[in-house]
Amino acid sequence: MSTPPGEIDPRAAAASAADGSALLLDVREDDEWAAGHIAGAQHIPLSRIDLAAVPSDRPVIAVCRSGNRSGRVAAALAGAGIEVSNLVGGMLAWHEAGLPVVQDGGAPGFVK
Repeated sequence: MSTPPGEIDPRAAAASAADGSALLLDVREDDEWAAGHIAGAQHIPLSRIDLAAVPSDRPVIAVCRSGNRSGRVAAALAGAGIEVSNLVGGMLAWHEAGLPVVQDGGAPGFVK
């Protein structure tokens, strides 16, 4: 029996990612990722996600723009037996919390 996905706020997600205890999985599309993302997040767009390819060696925090798409991915991952949480409010909440958003190469990014 699978456990339903939990929810996590941006500051707790940032702490879990910083200490390596969780994997941030960004499921936004390529153009959204290119505009700005969380440094160190893994990018697998929802349109191309393969649940078997998602690392399961630590809890996963699913991320999208607002929390809707990542919520669907989190439910699917939980159904596959992976410990997962959805980032409440997504990248919009992350940015509102004053947490950094970067582009590839480290330049400041923005949420598209």
